[in-house]
Amino acid sequence: MPTFTALTTLTGREPAYKLGEAMEDMMPEPTGVGVFEMEDGSGLWEVGGYFEEAPDEASLAILAAAMGAKDFVVSELPETDWVAHVRRELAPVEAGRFFVYGSHDADKVPEGCEPLLIEAAMAFGTGHHGTTLGCLKALDRLAVDGFVGKRVVDIGCGTAVLAMGAARIWEDTVLASDIDEVAVDVARANVVANGLEGQVECVEAAGFDHPALAGAAPFDLVFANILKGPLIALAPDMAGVMDTGAYAILSGILNEQADEVIEVYARSGINLHHRESIGDWTTITLRKMN
Repeated sequence: MPTFTALTTLTGREPAYKLGEAMEDMMPEPTGVGVFEMEDGSGLWEVGGYFEEAPDEASLAILAAAMGAKDFVVSELPETDWVAHVRRELAPVEAGRFFVYGSHDADKVPEGCEPLLIEAAMAFGTGHHGTTLGCLKALDRLAVDGFVGKRVVDIGCGTAVLAMGAARIWEDTVLASDIDEVAVDVARANVVANGLEGQVECVEAAGFDHPALAGAAPFDLVFANILKGPLIALAPDMAGVMDTGAYAILSGILNEQADEVIEVYARSGINLHHRESIGDWTTITLRKMN
């Protein structure tokens, strides 16, 4: 059976979600609708739908015009087992001591590593993206240098791969939060799949706004792999929940954006400790010294 996609982009979270909701009421009905913020720092959101029969392009044009979106691009996809395809394309990733893999590669887990199981169908946050890889490498670097995290939080956790990495090497409970309910559900499923129940607690929250996070502060390590805008907005709150001597590992930052993020955090008393670029993305490790 053929599959059709209809994709567009527009500016702003609210109109993007409104467009996604409107697409769900189309006839023929889409089998799924997705709304995603693009990771290129453009401020654009991508809205897309999957259809089992050709969508009504006139209806799509009306919706795009009403929401200020670009014209939809409609394509027919070849019949492909996409999960099998992704599994072939996503080879395991090594980041220092961490080995991120899907269940189809369970036989490839080497001895002496810290394994992190993330299914291929949950591709964002598998470690293949330069931001996630950079954060795992930064975590490994801190641990090699002798740092031990006792109060760790992963803000905007996605698959919770960073929180689980910290839980693999340290004994204390790690908190993981995301603003998206589906992401929190995925994170919890990953925690169970990795046998880390009781070590990683996942909550739905915007930034640090949750009783569990408030009760656990001050933190000695904060992950935030999100995007430049939210990271900059989060700087004052992060300074307020970090202990003296605490570290922050931040990513979702394009290389040309890194200096601005570093400067904003320095004004909040959180200064650069290390930086690394992987592809188009920079990961920065910061430390609060007072």
